[in-house]
Amino acid sequence: MCFHSPSAPDRPDLERLGWGPFFEIQRQRLDRTDLLFARIVDKQRGACRAAGEFTGWVEVSGRFRHEAAGAADFPAVGDWVGVRARPDELVRGLTPGSDPRVRPPISHDACERGIADVRLDRRSTIARRAAGRSVDQQVIAANVDTIFVVTTVARDLNPRRLERYLTMAWETGAMPVVVLNKVDLTDDAAAVVDAVRARLPFVDVIATSALGGDGVEALGPYLAPAQTVALLGSSGVGKSTLLNRLSGGEIQRVRGLDRDGKGRHTTTSRQLIELPGGALLIDTPGMRELQPWTDTSAVNGTFDDVMSLAVNCRFGDCAHDGEPGCAVAAAVAAGALDPDRVVSYHRLVRELAFEERKHDKAAAAGQKRRLKQMMKAAKALYRDRERS
Repeated sequence: MCFHSPSAPDRPDLERLGWGPFFEIQRQRLDRTDLLFARIVDKQRGACRAAGEFTGWVEVSGRFRHEAAGAADFPAVGDWVGVRARPDELVRGLTPGSDPRVRPPISHDACERGIADVRLDRRSTIARRAAGRSVDQQVIAANVDTIFVVTTVARDLNPRRLERYLTMAWETGAMPVVVLNKVDLTDDAAAVVDAVRARLPFVDVIATSALGGDGVEALGPYLAPAQTVALLGSSGVGKSTLLNRLSGGEIQRVRGLDRDGKGRHTTTSRQLIELPGGALLIDTPGMRELQPWTDTSAVNGTFDDVMSLAVNCRFGDCAHDGEPGCAVAAAVAAGALDPDRVVSYHRLVRELAFEERKHDKAAAAGQKRRLKQMMKAAKALYRDRERS
């Protein structure tokens, strides 16, 4: 899928795609005149497409694979990469699901293919723990300015899951915005929106109907030219419909609602799309399993109301769980703070602390494996020397 650019603003390609001083400094430090810089705009099962000074499908170099510490080091949608292009060798682009290591046959309906030698440092990273039992980081998108956390005012609305999404968003360094979609499917949408705003007083909450267009204009301030916005949310909340509404076209295929008013999962890949006004939107598949890849400190941004009270606790290390002089407990007793917020705070802190311990164990195990490999290689080297 090619980079979708309906407006083609009169600006240099790199700046139009979100290039700025943060990346320009890295380019100058690299001092590689053989590299063309481009942004990853589409990724499907290992095949990446880039746009910028180079446009085409890219695969990472062998050296990149060797030096990568893990899957999270590989380019994700939104990343900037330095590419060695091969303009004299036009090949058919890699198709989603194909093995990027297999050289495709030459074809006339071709696009360039390049080798990504470097990935520039990320300004922000949206990541979670990979689904399943493994303790690995999965990068969802990179270099994002704003995150639209999309949910619905109907059956999908789950305050605690929303808090988990916000915890992930705050950790990235991007600005989170809650989008309550499908307001047309309930008669008491205003009450639901007010309740969410009361629960999340430090986050902008916008009510929309992506299908009908109501409230979508309120998202405008976050959609400035060259600003990158990512859509996060569960399957069926209307992310693809919102994308189509903002783009003014049928960019993503959408399906009808089930009987309970829930949409059906349609997005299966991540891609970056340029909107008519010049903003850059990253659509992502719905998440069936959400475990933020972060530590307990990231909870503070999601629970600003709890943290603002915590500064008045008697003890600096107060856990807000029965300690004397706890300002949070006093606020709950006085009716100034919803007790369910404190319950959610404790639950999320415990989960993230548990994940932190697993990360540490996984890192230690990985270090032990690498040490064994080094020792094995060293023994083989000495053995070969003795034989020679």
